[in-house]
Amino acid sequence: MAVALLTRPRTFELRAYEPEPPGPGEVQVRVAAVGVCGSDLHNFTEGSVGGMECIYPMVLGHEPTGVVSAVGKGVSQWSPGDRVALEAPLYCYHCEFCLSGRHNLCHNVRFLSNAGEPGFFRDHVNLPAVNLLPLPERLGMAEGTLFEPIGIALHSFRFGAPKLGETAAVIGAGPIGLVTIACLRLAGAARIWAVEPVAHRREMARLAGADAAIDPSAADPVKEVLRDTGQRGVDMVFDCAGKGDTHNQAIQMGAPAARIVITALPSAERLPIDFFTLRRKEQWFFPVRRSNHRGELALRLLRDHAARFAPMVTHRWPLERVQQAFETLEAYADGVGKIVLLP
Repeated sequence: MAVALLTRPRTFELRAYEPEPPGPGEVQVRVAAVGVCGSDLHNFTEGSVGGMECIYPMVLGHEPTGVVSAVGKGVSQWSPGDRVALEAPLYCYHCEFCLSGRHNLCHNVRFLSNAGEPGFFRDHVNLPAVNLLPLPERLGMAEGTLFEPIGIALHSFRFGAPKLGETAAVIGAGPIGLVTIACLRLAGAARIWAVEPVAHRREMARLAGADAAIDPSAADPVKEVLRDTGQRGVDMVFDCAGKGDTHNQAIQMGAPAARIVITALPSAERLPIDFFTLRRKEQWFFPVRRSNHRGELALRLLRDHAARFAPMVTHRWPLERVQQAFETLEAYADGVGKIVLLP
């Protein structure tokens, strides 16, 4: 059995381990595929994510699919051989926010892949039975890992609230930006602008459903969007980049009363806000924390619209290439979109 450990910044080591049998109410899953997330990359390059410092060694990875290999006492809804998608957060289900349906704000949440909570870059894992979702038959293991970023995009729609015929801009065409664009197209957006400095990702944004893809190193994206909309701006902006001043660009390219949604995790702990533009336009400004029970809908979208989402997975590599995977993502090399590791 193998596990990939982040032992210090920019350094993975593969080690052998023996998984424990599942306890009561738990299911053991042989992990088949794990997507590499932008937050994993933050941990790799910066030694922290979202203000949380790494504690080495740690096991990253929180976008997994797999096959049930054993069930613990009291588990009746799952059997060995079942194909499943796995949800990383372990909620308490009894705090104020769990009881109000805002599980992603759980006071006592344990999120597998955070410091002290081993994630899924390993070949077996034990989880509470409630953390498993059935993987649709026609969906491959690697493509199935997209259910987690799609779930985040769908949760962000709680705040962006797209309506048929509205306009949108998406800043950043990494995996979260790409699935946001695809979901906006499925939601009936009239026109979608993507902002992305990497050429092959601009092309991926067009394939996902963007009508225009702006290179911010060649043109001012705010001026471009305002020009295209007759200086009005767009109805909603999703910042899926979190780089430099992108959150303020989102404010500036949004129309009056626009919904500004910050899906990205910025590297900086404090961000200067263009407050007077935000106030003058009386915009809504929403940060997003992960997802909130959008996994089943995400899997249905993947099943029914696989041709729109599957091309985002550009690399399928064995777990042994985890170091190369992260270095490739950091360099935006080899036409990379989404890398999926296969334990």
